[in-house]
Amino acid sequence: METIRRAVLVLSLALAAPVLQAKEVAPDALLSSVTAEVFATLRQYRDLAESPAKLAGLIEKKVVPIFDFSRMAQLATARNWRRASLAQQDALTAEFKTLLVRSYSTALTAYRDQAITYKPLRGDPRDTDVTIRSEVRQGGGVLTIDYAMVKTPEGWKVYDVKIDSVSLVTAYREGFAAKVRDAGVEGLIRALAEKNREGLSSSRPATTVAGG
Repeated sequence: METIRRAVLVLSLALAAPVLQAKEVAPDALLSSVTAEVFATLRQYRDLAESPAKLAGLIEKKVVPIFDFSRMAQLATARNWRRASLAQQDALTAEFKTLLVRSYSTALTAYRDQAITYKPLRGDPRDTDVTIRSEVRQGGGVLTIDYAMVKTPEGWKVYDVKIDSVSLVTAYREGFAAKVRDAGVEGLIRALAEKNREGLSSSRPATTVAGG
């Protein structure tokens, strides 16, 4: 779980860009320019950290367009993805997206001007599946981050991230597999939906929760 928390913090800081940027910019240049943009936004609007709704809006507008949530959900559920119907796959993708977006919103509140450095992209310029390597300096230490990105008709999309060589999507895999064994694919969908409802309730003012 610590790996997941660290991953969503880095992603929430590093990945935020308009769709047109994703289409026109090389993947390493995209992440580098995006970092500068999101850092500038957070420095300018410090009150974002105190407004879950504003944070969620920022992520929905700028982060979501360059994520391949369907592929992320497929990787996280592994072979159980093939056992799911198309409707179940859509539901899994939607709930997984909600879970990650809400986690990013929460992680943004911990922003403290971390410095991110991206390594030059190595490989053939014609490659459509690449790994972007980076380092995050925080608290006197260095965290290595690898972003897996794929080129789609809509532009470059992030479908996984590794924190010190540990994959974010595979970090969920064991828990997802256990839930499917216990309650089937529908059980996993219900569990994710319930977790998302709990997250929504915890982000509301107490009076709103009490009032239903």
